[in-house]
Amino acid sequence: MSNKTKLPKAQIDELLDVLKTRFEKNKNRHTDLDWTNIQERLLASPKKLWSLHQMEETGGEPDVIGYDKEKDKYVFCDCVAESPKGRRSVCYDPEALESRKEHKPKHSAVGMAAEMGIDLLTEKQYRSLQTLGKFDTKTSSWVLTPPAIREKGGAIFGDWRYGHVFIYHNGAESYYGARGFRGMLQV
Repeated sequence: MSNKTKLPKAQIDELLDVLKTRFEKNKNRHTDLDWTNIQERLLASPKKLWSLHQMEETGGEPDVIGYDKEKDKYVFCDCVAESPKGRRSVCYDPEALESRKEHKPKHSAVGMAAEMGIDLLTEKQYRSLQTLGKFDTKTSSWVLTPPAIREKGGAIFGDWRYGHVFIYHNGAESYYGARGFRGMLQV
């Protein structure tokens, strides 16, 4: 395993403390799950720990939001109230980034997620996350865009306004200070 994706023991311990505290504080997101089992799974998955560290470092406040019985995986998602600060002002994907001739953002949501080892939320996952709290009430988050939309130059994003989840479209090359992306990781 590359040292780039391996955390030192002190960082692992610190991350696990943060995740455990958040897990215990937000039981409504993961009823009937036991932290001990999750921690064992994390300790057996150093690359996943590194990805969770990246989520935390960019302001995502990852937390467990479920367990997929079919895949035998715990599901972590960015649960920060607004789109993670360290992942804002990004266009949708590397192709959109490359297409910009002027005023390029530093990165793209799809590219950054891939580097972090996480997945962008689908529209369905984004709507499901919104049942656990109200997220993106002042910001918005890119969501995984269906190929038919992306082929036409667009991309989709979501937010919570007026007591409702909205999914909108924009040019994939656009970027805004209040738009970022949320990630998901299965362990």
